[in-house]
Amino acid sequence: MNRTATIVALLALSAAPTLAHGPEKHEPKPAAAGGHAEALGEPGDPKARARTIVVTMNDEMRFNPNRFIVAKGETIRFEVRNTGKIKHEMVLGTIAELKEHAALMQKFPEMEHDDPNAVGVEPGKTGLLLWRFTKAGEFDFGCLVPGHFEANMKGKITVK
Repeated sequence: MNRTATIVALLALSAAPTLAHGPEKHEPKPAAAGGHAEALGEPGDPKARARTIVVTMNDEMRFNPNRFIVAKGETIRFEVRNTGKIKHEMVLGTIAELKEHAALMQKFPEMEHDDPNAVGVEPGKTGLLLWRFTKAGEFDFGCLVPGHFEANMKGKITVK
């Protein structure tokens, strides 16, 4: 091997550690509901009996209605209508989960969702979200399109 080839090989080997990850840890995601909204329930069974709640979303950054009361164990079929001219979404979760996800969406606004606790709806369209509420308590939902949650596009779900 000539001297130039040796130097190139040594430089390549010395640069390799800089391509590795830093000291951050990768934590595993919880398995229930794909790690999403497990605090309030699980994806609904399409064959199970479900109550339908129609929810509209608009460009004034509001859900209508923005509060629901459901029974523990009840499956809800949310029929989510976007009456606005821009895309909106409805995401179920705890307020901590929603805030964390909204912050992530600010950093990565083109992130696509395929989560069982969320439905994205294009303008003038209707989406469906089927959810079984297995735990009692106060829970939240919101639109996590960048800026929408921060503009108060959110609501509450009481499970009794």
